[in-house]
Amino acid sequence: MTMTSLSSNQTLLKHFDDFKHIHMRNLFKEDGNRFADYSLQAPHIFLDYSKNRINKTTLELLFKLAEEAKLTEQVQNLFSGTQFNNEAINNTENRLALHTVLRQPHTDTEQDLIIDNNNLSEVVRLCHQKMYDFLSKVHSNKYFGAKGKAINTLVSIGIGGSFLGPKMVTDALATYTIEGFNCHYVANIDSTDLYDTLSKIDPESTLFLIQSKTFTTLETLENANAVKAHLKSIGFSDSDITQHLAAVTSKEQVALDLGISPDRIFPMWDWVGGRYSLWSAIGLPIAFLIGMDNFKALLAGAHEMDQHFLNAPLDQNAPVILGMIGVWYQNYFQTTSHAILAYEQYLRTFPDHLQQLDMESNGKHVSKSGEALTYNTGPVIWGGIGCNGQHAYHQLLHQGTHLLPSDFITCLSTHHPIVNHHRHLFSNCLSQSKALMSGKTKKEAYDELLKGGMSKTAAEKLAPHKENKGNQPSNTLVLQKLTPETLGALTALYEHKTFVQSTIWGINPFDQWGVELGKTLGKEVFQAMENDKIALNLDASTKGLLSLYKD
Repeated sequence: MTMTSLSSNQTLLKHFDDFKHIHMRNLFKEDGNRFADYSLQAPHIFLDYSKNRINKTTLELLFKLAEEAKLTEQVQNLFSGTQFNNEAINNTENRLALHTVLRQPHTDTEQDLIIDNNNLSEVVRLCHQKMYDFLSKVHSNKYFGAKGKAINTLVSIGIGGSFLGPKMVTDALATYTIEGFNCHYVANIDSTDLYDTLSKIDPESTLFLIQSKTFTTLETLENANAVKAHLKSIGFSDSDITQHLAAVTSKEQVALDLGISPDRIFPMWDWVGGRYSLWSAIGLPIAFLIGMDNFKALLAGAHEMDQHFLNAPLDQNAPVILGMIGVWYQNYFQTTSHAILAYEQYLRTFPDHLQQLDMESNGKHVSKSGEALTYNTGPVIWGGIGCNGQHAYHQLLHQGTHLLPSDFITCLSTHHPIVNHHRHLFSNCLSQSKALMSGKTKKEAYDELLKGGMSKTAAEKLAPHKENKGNQPSNTLVLQKLTPETLGALTALYEHKTFVQSTIWGINPFDQWGVELGKTLGKEVFQAMENDKIALNLDASTKGLLSLYKD
C-alpha cells in the first residue's frame, strides 16, 4: 500500500488546491479561538500547532488519510509485537521493533510482553538491574582500575545510535551530573576525535565502554583497538587493560574473548534498533553520569508519551498531529526539510539525534513491498540553538524563497536563572514564531519608514527589502523545565511522529540498507588502498582520489 492509492489522498489534493494561497494572518483573524482549538497538553509537553497552514477541514482529511493507512492498527502492532499482514513490522530484516518495552514500569508485571515464550519485559528488568548493580559500585567509589584508582570517568566508544542518543541525553541533562563523574564519547574514525579524548582523561580512573551490537562496526572496532594499543604503550598489561573495558553487545562471546568480565558485558537485542536504543544498556553512559534513578525517570517520561500515543484519539494525539501536519507539507506543499529550533542551551545536540532518528528511519524510496514511490518521504532535518540561529539561518526562514516548516522547543523555566536572560530567551522564541507566521507587508514596511522620517522616494526603494511575506508554518513545544521526565517524553514524541509518517508513506522505518551499502563500499575502498589490482575495478574518480592520497 502506498499513499497515492488511498482515496483520501485525492480529496486532500483538491483541498490543497483550494487552500494553498491562504495566509495564516487571515486564519487567525477569522478564528478568535484558534489557539485554543489548535493546541493540546500531552504528557510533559504543551503543543501549540495553531501557526500552521491548516484548518479543521485539513485536519479531518489528514486524520481520514491516517485511518485509511490503518495507523491505529499499526500502532497497536508496534507495541504488541504482533504481525501486520503476516509480516514483522521490520519486514525487510524480519525483526520486531519493541523499543517501547524498554521503558515499561518494572512494577507493572501484569503488562509483561511475552513473545514465543520469551518474557521480554523480564529480560529488560534484568538488564536494568545489572546496570544498577554495576553502577552502584562505581558511584560508591568501590570499582577500581588496574592501578588502584576508583573509576570516575567513562569513555563510550560507539557510533550512530550508540553515540547520538546517549550524547544528546547527557548533554541535555548535564545539570543532573553526579559530582566527580565525567563522560566522553569517541565515535569518529578521524583520529583527532580519539586523540582529543585521550588527552583529557586519566586512563587509570577511566572505563572504556565498547558499544556495538555485533562487534563488526569498523569505526568502533578501530577506536577500541587504538585505545588498547594506547593503554599498552603507557604501561598497562593485557590483564590491566581488560579491567578497564566494558561492552554493550548482542555478541557476548566476542566480548568474553576480549577478556571482558561477564559483570561488565551488557546485552543488546535484535528487536531494538540503534537509533531507538538509548533506553537500553546503550544508555549506560547516561546512567553513569546522572545515576540510575534519573535514568529510570527518563524512561518513565517516555512511557507516559507511549501511553498517550497508544490511547489518545487521533485528533488529541500529539505524535499523530505532528506527523500528519508534516505529511501535509511534505506531500502537498512539496517541502523537503524541517527545522528544529531549540530555545534551551542544554538541547543543543537534540537536532543531531533527530537527524538520525528521522532521516535514517524515513529516508526510503520504496514501499514495504518494494514498490518505487512517486512522492516525498523523510524530510531533511536541520536546526540548532534558537537565538544563535536568529543571527544566522533565520534570515532564510524569514525572507528566503523556500517554504520551511519548523518546530520551536522551549521551557517555561531554567535551571540557571540570571537576571532577565530567560525572559529574553522565551520572548525571542515567541517573537520568531510570530514573525514567521505574520511577516510584514510591503505597505507596513513603507509606512514604518515614513513614520521614521524617510522620504517617500527612499521608502519606496527600501520597503521591498524589508518585506517579510510570513506564512511560514511552525509548531511550538513547551516544557515546564528540562528534566529527565520531560526529555524522555520529548524524545519519545519524535520517535512516534517518525513512525506515524512512515505508516502514511507505506515504508519500513526500521531498516537502513543505505547505511549498509556505505559500510560495504568503505571496506572495498580501504582494500583498494592496499592493493592496486583491486583499485582497477573502481571508477575513475575514486581511483584518482586514491592516487592523490597514495602520492
